[in-house]
Amino acid sequence: MSTGDIFKKSFLEGYASGELTTTTILACLLIAGLLGVYIFFAYRFLCRKAFFNKNFSISLIGIAEITAAIILTVQSNVVISLGMVGALSIVRFRTAIKDPLDLIFLFWAISVGIICGAGLALVAVLLSAVLSLLLWIFNALPIAKAPVLLLVSSRDLNAEAAVMETAGKFSKAAAVKSRSLTPDQIDLIVELRVADEAALTAAVMALPGVTACSIIAHDGEVTF
Repeated sequence: MSTGDIFKKSFLEGYASGELTTTTILACLLIAGLLGVYIFFAYRFLCRKAFFNKNFSISLIGIAEITAAIILTVQSNVVISLGMVGALSIVRFRTAIKDPLDLIFLFWAISVGIICGAGLALVAVLLSAVLSLLLWIFNALPIAKAPVLLLVSSRDLNAEAAVMETAGKFSKAAAVKSRSLTPDQIDLIVELRVADEAALTAAVMALPGVTACSIIAHDGEVTF
């Protein structure tokens, strides 16, 4: 037997798993599924979005299960693993992930599937416990008040100075993000951080020529 045949034989045998029984597979998928359900509830608890995406949270369970099954399959035979890598390489996902926190949960679900598929369920459990604790701690930490947008419409075309002066009384940092001017009206969008939003809108509405004033919250994705 040549050196190449010995290397080839040892390579293939090294990646073949003779311990994959039905019980092992079911146990692996069950643990991955339970951890996926845990991630589902963790996402629901930590998600701050006004519109909760139920489909995304359910997909976290599926990602953990599918990834675990893929890793189990890869361990069973090196030929199958190479074919699976080639098949998965042609898959392209174009769904935009806008919230960085969603990426954490996606990688969490994928990591749980990989670790469970590798037979290290305890590592997956400890990872989930530590990560959920860290996310809960930092989610509960008090942070600076998020900026809001002040929308003002006025018949006085020179009202910008008065609006900014009034906004400066309620906020240390106010910046004009949009300025729209017509022959008989000016529309302003001002970004600022303010504690008493009701008092600010009342003060701006009291300015001469102001016809409308409103405050809206945004998540940093608004562009002008």
